Amino acid sequence: MSTATANTATTHSAKEHARSQAISVSAPEGPAGVELTWATTVPGGRYTSAVLARGTRLRLRDVDGAACANILLYRADAPWERLNAADTVKVPWQAYLRTGHPLLSDQGRVLATVVADSSGHHDALCSSTSRVVNEAKYGTGALHSDSPAGRELFTVAAAKNGLELRDLPPSISFFHGVRVETDGTLISTGTAGAGTEVDLLIHLPVIVLLANTAHPLDPSPEFTTTSLEVLAWDARAELESLANTDPEYQRAVWNTESAWTAMTPKDAR
Repeated sequence: MSTATANTATTHSAKEHARSQAISVSAPEGPAGVELTWATTVPGGRYTSAVLARGTRLRLRDVDGAACANILLYRADAPWERLNAADTVKVPWQAYLRTGHPLLSDQGRVLATVVADSSGHHDALCSSTSRVVNEAKYGTGALHSDSPAGRELFTVAAAKNGLELRDLPPSISFFHGVRVETDGTLISTGTAGAGTEVDLLIHLPVIVLLANTAHPLDPSPEFTTTSLEVLAWDARAELESLANTDPEYQRAVWNTESAWTAMTPKDAR
């Protein structure tokens, strides 16, 4: 009998095991004068999800300097349209995420824009870890282990939003950087340290899935992922003053606004 099975063999032991898995965290505070619509802290090796409205500003914060926020986005009203990491790199002609960079859907629409970034250490090339990868590196990658793989975490987060394994495309990660060498080798550049933040402005109602787990190229032989802080608030007015003037970005915004106008009554926009 495995240790996990032994720990849940009776109702009493199952209760104790379940309580031992709980991690006590407090909801973070937002900027002064802002009414938060979402606030949570995601420990290393855990996940979260939410449905966010158009015009939401989503802030991710690397609390202790070793978070890795793997993210997936889906249109809430049409979840078959979702984040496309390849187009997010290809359309803006830029592999490295930075302020002004759009997170594009597979329909050429902007699901979110990076509107602030104090980290600069991100990755749109490697996606997240699989169970096999984590088993080889840490000894296990199971969902309830101390080193769960991103794919395992995303599978559960997706299921809670009516999505299946087949609905999981490659993800993008914040707070762990990757650079491409001249020979094509992908090199980890690590994190920017504690307290760095990334803000995303949401353009269409989305389901957001977040898995805070080690990057595939994390050089540490130990699973050392630390907490991720998540805040969100209404910032609809910011959609009227987007700073990126690149023609590719403007075209994607036009595609997005056209879709929003077509499906939304004028008095509800």
